[in-house]
Amino acid sequence: MQKWKTLTSEYIFKTPFGNLRKDSCELPDGNIIDDYYVNEHSNWVNAIVITKENQILLVKQYRYAGQDFFLEIPAGKPEESETYEEAILREVREETGYITKNEPILLGEFFINPATQNNKVISYLIVDAYQAFEQELDPTEFIEYKLVDVDDI
Repeated sequence: MQKWKTLTSEYIFKTPFGNLRKDSCELPDGNIIDDYYVNEHSNWVNAIVITKENQILLVKQYRYAGQDFFLEIPAGKPEESETYEEAILREVREETGYITKNEPILLGEFFINPATQNNKVISYLIVDAYQAFEQELDPTEFIEYKLVDVDDI
């Protein structure tokens, strides 16, 4: 197999949230795609968080693009020079008030949608979590957290 060749590349728009790029690509058989669109976004982190009581910590929030409320695992983007580990520990603490004394366990790095997006999610397992703080939500976050017994998941 051969990789595609990028012939030209131009930005349609750039924003702090992400960019849209239009490329012209040559396929291995010589065919050309003149308008292949790529969404550029930052990498982000998420975690399966298991408490000392053997419960999984979930967050519920409204997602505008999906037009509904979704039950998810805690997640977010690293800030400034944070490592991925530092970012997920901060996100879990801010969204739920939960912390742990253990190092997060890396589960893997996964492309979100490699056909049209260039970013990855870096996933962790956090164990022995316990609530030590109140939530510290950003002004645009409205998050409820929920605990579910591992056996019920």
